[in-house]
Amino acid sequence: MFIRGHDVTGWRAYEIVRLGVGIKTQVPSVMNGLSVEENIWLSARRVAGREAVAATVADVIEQMQLAGIARRLVGELAHGQRQLVEIGLVLAQRPWLLLLDEPAAGITGAEAEALVRIIHDVNQKATIVVVDHDMEFVRMLGGRVTVMHQGAILREGPVDEVLADATVREVYIGSRAR
Repeated sequence: MFIRGHDVTGWRAYEIVRLGVGIKTQVPSVMNGLSVEENIWLSARRVAGREAVAATVADVIEQMQLAGIARRLVGELAHGQRQLVEIGLVLAQRPWLLLLDEPAAGITGAEAEALVRIIHDVNQKATIVVVDHDMEFVRMLGGRVTVMHQGAILREGPVDEVLADATVREVYIGSRAR
């Protein structure tokens, strides 16, 4: 796999992040003993000078709609809120490519709607790859979808066409789904 001319096959995640790639893993990786704001500050500080960090933190808190919980300890938050905080940590580093693994896992319907709006907003400035098994969330995202099966592309195209495909439904969703 090549990213910006670099063969990153076998690279560790932190090495890929240094190329400007933001990675949000399936399981939130946050510092539970720190507040939402402190977590975002630490992430922003990795790439921004001291003067720019406060503005970045404020921007991310606003963008992720975290103002109401900004001073709460992350360890006290519900899983869905922790997911949003972790996406905020990634966004604080201003990646040009954002990889989101199961961002909708454990979030409420209202949180999913907000996350879709955030992803569409971020997608104006960065390329985003989302891996998710929640078909309603995938449908909400819209756009182009690639369905993988056993390491190969099974179907690719507009979300409604792909999700309506009989083979995709059989392989991915199961024969009982209609």
